[in-house]
Amino acid sequence: MLARQRQELILDEVRSTGGVRVSDLVERLGVSDMTVRRDIEALAGRGLVTRVHGGATNASSSVDEPGFAAKATLRIEAKRAVANAAATLIEPGASVALSAGTTTHLVAGALLAVPRLTVVTNSLPVASVLHEAGRADLSVILTGGERTPSDALAGPVAVSTISGLHVDWLLMGVHGMDATAGFTTPNLAEAETNRALMRSARRTAVVADSSKWGMVGLITIAALEDVDVVVTDDGLEPEAREAVESHCSRLVIA
Repeated sequence: MLARQRQELILDEVRSTGGVRVSDLVERLGVSDMTVRRDIEALAGRGLVTRVHGGATNASSSVDEPGFAAKATLRIEAKRAVANAAATLIEPGASVALSAGTTTHLVAGALLAVPRLTVVTNSLPVASVLHEAGRADLSVILTGGERTPSDALAGPVAVSTISGLHVDWLLMGVHGMDATAGFTTPNLAEAETNRALMRSARRTAVVADSSKWGMVGLITIAALEDVDVVVTDDGLEPEAREAVESHCSRLVIA
């Protein structure tokens, strides 16, 4: 297979799934690790993909913020595995904050198996999942605020509501994870609101599939060492695992 044909296949995969891993491409294309990395470098040089640790993602800038519907179609199985693993952190009777995001949306569904919960959220889709369950032992507090492209409620109203609350856990979605930049988002208002959620929680767990590693949004929400747990899938590369484990109290691989 010619280099151009390989690169077209890689680009098609990135566009359809949002990201690819070098290891998967080596197996699929039957070429060496170095060949795949050169192909990704060539595509990145043309501005068609973004190189990340262990693979490539859609070309984007630090301020790009895809809408909820667009993100909801990407890496569904990985996100569902992360969501199910995150739900096991929560004990019956707990109070939980859920930030906005497509992974936390799936976490909301997984939490329906946990009895007697009080949930605080700034996510309209999360609130809908929990409300539609119609459970008498489930209390849902929606923060209010200004709506963002990811269907989050953010800004001063949300921060004011959150500031007086105290919860056992925050399960927080993020746009990107990076050893230097930490946990990031392209949205300034969401960053401020997520920090308020972190201050309200005794413990914080970031829930993010492995494709988020190496992505860096415009603003840092928190450093790696500021969270207690990171829940991700088994696609996280060894170097990334080492970086997370050296800074966070616990890494959970779904």
